[in-house]
Amino acid sequence: MDVDLSTDLNALLPLVAPLLSGHSDIAIGTRLAPGSDVVRGPKREAISRAYNLLLKATLGAGFSDAQCGFKAVRAEVARELLPLVEDDGWFFDTELLVLAERNGLRIHEVPVDWVDDPDSRVDVVPTAAADLRGMWRMRLTFWRGGGLLHRPAPARTAPALGSQLIRFASIGVVSTVVFAVLFALLAGPLGPVGADIVALSICAVANTAANRRLTFALQGPVDRSRHYAAGLAVTLMPLALTLATLALLGAAGVTALGPMLVALTLVNGLATAARFVLLRCWVFRA
Repeated sequence: MDVDLSTDLNALLPLVAPLLSGHSDIAIGTRLAPGSDVVRGPKREAISRAYNLLLKATLGAGFSDAQCGFKAVRAEVARELLPLVEDDGWFFDTELLVLAERNGLRIHEVPVDWVDDPDSRVDVVPTAAADLRGMWRMRLTFWRGGGLLHRPAPARTAPALGSQLIRFASIGVVSTVVFAVLFALLAGPLGPVGADIVALSICAVANTAANRRLTFALQGPVDRSRHYAAGLAVTLMPLALTLATLALLGAAGVTALGPMLVALTLVNGLATAARFVLLRCWVFRA
């Protein structure tokens, strides 16, 4: 905690309780959540909120307040995470929290009463520059697949085949409707081929994410890049089929939107069964 006790110590027991009970791995005080009572100037308030928004945008942070000086961590978790932390300045606690989230650790937030010390020794400009460098360094690390603890992978129980088929079909119905709407909206400005490519690409990314999480019960960063790359590769099959269908319709002189949508929907439906087999046996295989 901060040595000037800006945080009211009434929050100490709520901070450590979830760690002692085993409910959470890290607990942090937050000045930006409902229930917090904060006294500080508008400049520091704006800087704090901008910093946390930037963290969410660049590193996908899910916690609300990275730099509140009131944190607790279980000892065994600290022993695992600290060797991964590179920063030894003001970015240290942010890096610790981002690494914890990346590794699926649980972070508990406690609203705090906070009174800012106007005699702060923090030099804002150099600190902000160092924080930006830290975010960029961590973003590069994550792109390279780093920042992960070397833990044995937990055994994964995939949903039964029947459950997978139901979920896959449900997602497929939604994707088909979304594709039809996007194609209808884009066919005018982009033409049928351009509309097909754009609509199918958007649906492919959303479809892969939904199937990864809901159909095959996968979450977290492990293998996520490979899953998305393979999922997009599988999408080339329906893309090729729909483009071939459009070419045949064009050769036959069919230009009306209704028949094109019907034909594309039928082709996408035929490709769905093959796509499910590829997702199950290749893309999301354990």
